[in-house]
Amino acid sequence: MTNRNLSESDVILHVEGLVIDGFSKGQWHRIIDDIDLRVHRGEVVGLIGESGSGKSTLGLAAMGYVRPGCRIVSGKVEFLNRNLVTASESERLNIRGSQITYVAQSAAASFNPSQRLIRQTVESAVVHGIKTRRNAARDAKDMFRALLLPEPEQIGRRYPHQVSGGQLQRVMTAMAMSPEPNLIIFDEPTTALDVTTQIEVLAAIKDVVERYHVAAIFVTHDLAIVSQMATRLMVLHKGKCVEEAPTREMIDEPKHEYTRSLWAVRSLEKPFVANQSREVFLKLEGVSAHYGSVKVLDQITMTIPKGRTVAIVGESGSGKSTIARVIAGLLIPSSGEVVLEDRILPSSYVNRSREQLRRVQMIYQMADTALNPHHTVRDILARPLAFYSKITDPELSRRVSDLLKKIELDDSFASRRPSELSGGQRQRVSIARALAASPELIICDEITSALDQVVQEGVLKLLMKLQREFGVTYIFITHDLGVVKAISDEVVVMQNGRIVDQGSKEAIMAPPYAPYTELLLSSVPQTDPGWLDSTISQRRPKGSTRLKSSV
Repeated sequence: MTNRNLSESDVILHVEGLVIDGFSKGQWHRIIDDIDLRVHRGEVVGLIGESGSGKSTLGLAAMGYVRPGCRIVSGKVEFLNRNLVTASESERLNIRGSQITYVAQSAAASFNPSQRLIRQTVESAVVHGIKTRRNAARDAKDMFRALLLPEPEQIGRRYPHQVSGGQLQRVMTAMAMSPEPNLIIFDEPTTALDVTTQIEVLAAIKDVVERYHVAAIFVTHDLAIVSQMATRLMVLHKGKCVEEAPTREMIDEPKHEYTRSLWAVRSLEKPFVANQSREVFLKLEGVSAHYGSVKVLDQITMTIPKGRTVAIVGESGSGKSTIARVIAGLLIPSSGEVVLEDRILPSSYVNRSREQLRRVQMIYQMADTALNPHHTVRDILARPLAFYSKITDPELSRRVSDLLKKIELDDSFASRRPSELSGGQRQRVSIARALAASPELIICDEITSALDQVVQEGVLKLLMKLQREFGVTYIFITHDLGVVKAISDEVVVMQNGRIVDQGSKEAIMAPPYAPYTELLLSSVPQTDPGWLDSTISQRRPKGSTRLKSSV
């Protein structure tokens, strides 16, 4: 996207001197500190920074909205010459969902599971009186087609659970486009998507923004992704704008020290260690599994060496998380066995002994939903300690303190609840909860996908440190090949419920590649503003609008 022919008459959004405070721990503190921002028609401005930088708060403020517990202290948010800060609530509500729309990070959490997609897609345009339901439905189908969704005339009749994550994210984009807005806020819209699905979604978003010449704000922590989408970048750190420039200029010559630190984050790579032990800790033998009548795992056979990290990668729906559920006893396989050090594990966790449960623990993708919001960190960590070790106070308090030290948090965190922690801190507490059982195998299911790159690096370093100290074995399920490079010893590549490639990281991630592995590796976004356009042109057959690898 280019930044050509922009003028004052094209300004859709003008933020000036914006200051926003948030209330926590009994006092107000600054979240956004004197920010100025202009967004022109046909322009995409990327907001980038680590967790807590204020980028999502600024994105929401562009709609004249702040989260509960926040307040706009000063400044203006002018949308088409109307100041949303001083406008009445009814005026703001009339603008939101019609002239300004929002695409959230989690499409699955944003849709009503009981309503068909077409009804939800057109709802805003109909409610605001912009279109009749019939015309909105017709236009929605055209948008489904523009977004490369399969069966655009029929997909709207499906319910949210009947489409893939990438498809649902594109339907949400169609929902945002339905009222024909002037400004769209994209808030981390591809964070939870695998790399091949991500390309489809990014290409579709880019196409519709250019075709309909809308203004957009693209919030993300991923530099490679934002470099494909934005004409201009603003880097935020602790609520302040530390640097702003056209995308190519900032990519090639970042001026601020903090910006340069973001550019350097993804250099982490686990070193290769020759002659490591090949002692098998766990293996799957001919495992198949079904969801209802649908086969999701097909004759899976793999081994997990003791004290090493095996990464399982693949697109959404490939079966990688289903393997985790089978190993943990959460899904009973239709055939095959899970063998833990030469002993077959009962297929259901309810039939496993306390010792078998202790040895295999799991860390989930979304720490904010995996941790009980009503419990303190002490309660969260004390429960598995008491269950598996049968210890009581005062020893319990000492063990909680030891666990916090292992995850590099101090004792002051014991009295906090999950809502008082950052995303990275919550994920560290999830790691500590797994460690409380003194496990020998930890299954990590997409645990870094929702974390910014700075926090992600800290979590990965922590996991490797714990492996060195305690010899724990990891199964690391991920769609992020940068994470695979950083943490794995061995790699298993899955497609459509089958293993299509497996071996050492050095063998899998070096040529010659297996065809599907090559597709995954070539789908990892590069920090080059021309990468997406080049990749799309290579994958679309001549004269076609659809990528060869459609999801």
